[in-house]
Amino acid sequence: MALALFDLDHTLINGDSDLAWGEFMVEQGIADASFLDAHEAYFDQYVQGTLDIDEFLNFALEPLGKHPRQALDNWHQRFMQQKIEPMFQPKAEELLNYHRQRGDVLVIITATNAFVTTPIAQRLNVDQLIATTPEEVNNEYTGKPFGIPCFQAGKVKRLHAWLEQTHHSLAGSFFYSDSHNDLPLLESVENPVVVDPDQQLNQIAEQRGWPVISLR
Repeated sequence: MALALFDLDHTLINGDSDLAWGEFMVEQGIADASFLDAHEAYFDQYVQGTLDIDEFLNFALEPLGKHPRQALDNWHQRFMQQKIEPMFQPKAEELLNYHRQRGDVLVIITATNAFVTTPIAQRLNVDQLIATTPEEVNNEYTGKPFGIPCFQAGKVKRLHAWLEQTHHSLAGSFFYSDSHNDLPLLESVENPVVVDPDQQLNQIAEQRGWPVISLR
């Protein structure tokens, strides 16, 4: 039994759930168009590898602090139907089932915050989720991040904290990702697998002989 770790956006799903949440909020009138413009600019920085994760999280999580949890959860149900369901990929679910049949422990590990991603992980029947954590007080979001962002080297730190809590190990481990931002974690597992990669990660995979697959 090994760990099978999966990035979410552009890996298990064909799209970016964080950016899609921004689009949804604008379409629903929860945020104005300037919010999406700024979100897209941050996404471009992510692609280029220049994203200031703390600055981005303070921006992206701020709307969660402006609305009651019940309203957010209701909006998220519509968001799943309208934005996320079209992003699911049959080959991704086949890959998850392959690791289930092996008896592996499935973990989604993502920079996108847990408010957005928890229902997605549940829909994919993956019980273990390691994600950037929005701060909560009395079961309401404050609009601020909490703890170490699950991004770049932070993914490795968050994973090792989880390993200490659960007593799992990286022996025989797999990690599937599309992004060069995940290079620190790809280098930490025994079986890195590159999925529909960005140009930079594709070049690295070719240099290192890592397998490259497509789930699209």
